[in-house]
Amino acid sequence: MEHTPLNPDARTAEPEAGAAEHAIEPSDQPAASPEHTTHGVGPWPGGQDEWPEEPWFDPELLATGDTRNVIDRYRYWRMDAIVADLDTKRHPFHVAIENWQHDMNIGSIVRSANAFLADTVHIIGRRRWNKRGAMVTDRYQHVVHHEDVETFVAWAAAEGLPVIAVDNVEGAVPVDTAALPERCVLLFGQEGPGLSDDAVAAASGIVEITQYGSTRSINASAAAAVVMYEWCRRYA
Repeated sequence: MEHTPLNPDARTAEPEAGAAEHAIEPSDQPAASPEHTTHGVGPWPGGQDEWPEEPWFDPELLATGDTRNVIDRYRYWRMDAIVADLDTKRHPFHVAIENWQHDMNIGSIVRSANAFLADTVHIIGRRRWNKRGAMVTDRYQHVVHHEDVETFVAWAAAEGLPVIAVDNVEGAVPVDTAALPERCVLLFGQEGPGLSDDAVAAASGIVEITQYGSTRSINASAAAAVVMYEWCRRYA
């Protein structure tokens, strides 16, 4: 597939929204590690007589305190209630990650996707991925699996979502000047090898992060956070 440079002056057609289904992580995934945070809160002040009555509050958390890694708005909320609330305002960009070597960065990318309110994270390749860096944020983030690049690209095409590859390869446009589509999938490769040839060939555009030192590349999870922030800077 020919790559179309993301010229900032180019007009990007808005594809029709598809009815994407959010798959649940398969049961053979490794168990998530316990949530830890230094910004927890104790039991609800005043005891049970002062508990709020709204249905999204969790009686167990009200009684024992909430030490989860969540923003203050969601303190004492049930997990399913948090997910339901996030689902009402998720951003229209997706994040996809190739996973051929059990990359340790995937958990951190999932955590950033949650922080920037990505619609869904797509794992391409191996089904199992290291959740340690996710800090349990995968419980609040939709994550789906695709067997290979071909099936992922077919899904994106069916949803009308352009695939924007992120890698410092020939033809890449600096992300800060590129015309990022509002509805898109940001596709990231693995630490070291970057994106596979098949992934680069399938992309409708390629962006890179401008660097000013001697290193040729930055950490994959750091790169993902930079690009997601750039999307949010424009559209959120």
